[in-house]
Amino acid sequence: MNIQELIEHIENEFDELEKGKLQSDSSIRDMEGWSSMHALILIALVDNHYDVLLTGEELKNVFTVEDLYQVILKRGT
Repeated sequence: MNIQELIEHIENEFDELEKGKLQSDSSIRDMEGWSSMHALILIALVDNHYDVLLTGEELKNVFTVEDLYQVILKRGT
């Protein structure tokens, strides 16, 4: 897994994201229309693609795509 793969998964999951605009330093919470539903979708995406079940506390401490990537790397090993 690499961060670009994660970015592509996120862009594919969220229709409101313009393809190619999301970067590793992009804020997840600043995505258009971010809500608790988006958080649940993100948890499911990570679980399905990386077999990592994020906790609410972990997601609370994730601010950027890079933060999310680092959590997946730590939990996935």
